[in-house]
Amino acid sequence: MRLFVGIPLPDASIAELTAVVRRFRSDDVGLRWPEPESWHVTLQFLGNTGQEQCTCVVERLRQLHLPAVPIELGELGTFERAGVFIVTVRPTYGLVLLQKQVTAATRPCGFDPESRPYLPHITLARSKGNRRGQELRALQAKLQRPHTFTRFTAEEFVLYESFLGPGGSRYEIRQRFSLDGR
Repeated sequence: MRLFVGIPLPDASIAELTAVVRRFRSDDVGLRWPEPESWHVTLQFLGNTGQEQCTCVVERLRQLHLPAVPIELGELGTFERAGVFIVTVRPTYGLVLLQKQVTAATRPCGFDPESRPYLPHITLARSKGNRRGQELRALQAKLQRPHTFTRFTAEEFVLYESFLGPGGSRYEIRQRFSLDGR
């Protein structure tokens, strides 16, 4: 199974982002637009995981006792090399602490933290095929004014399972973990 840990978005944030995406979305076959319900802030991508590792991850993540995390969405943009259209997420102290705690908790289960700096974001669209830069440059050109998004407080984080398919990935929640500080 392919697993990752992330923060789901509340309905209000999904509605705001859906309205923004509607303005940029086209029928261009070069971009894949995931369903809004799949949007999330990734804390750690675990990848292919056996059942024993999954059990270890769940047990370790249950041991985390952290407070709820304020989440502030930032600017629309692209990661051109990765071929994605994103909205950034401000790396607040609470969010970075949660991400570090998650990666520390999964390490004994055989998962090493990324060597790259943590750049929290929400992926709104992915390029497909070889024309990766074309569509993203066209989207970037349309991003003329900044957007303001409503902040929210993450009261949970989730262990997701990812299923790859021809239309993109589909995610199912395997386990929920409360952020309450207890």
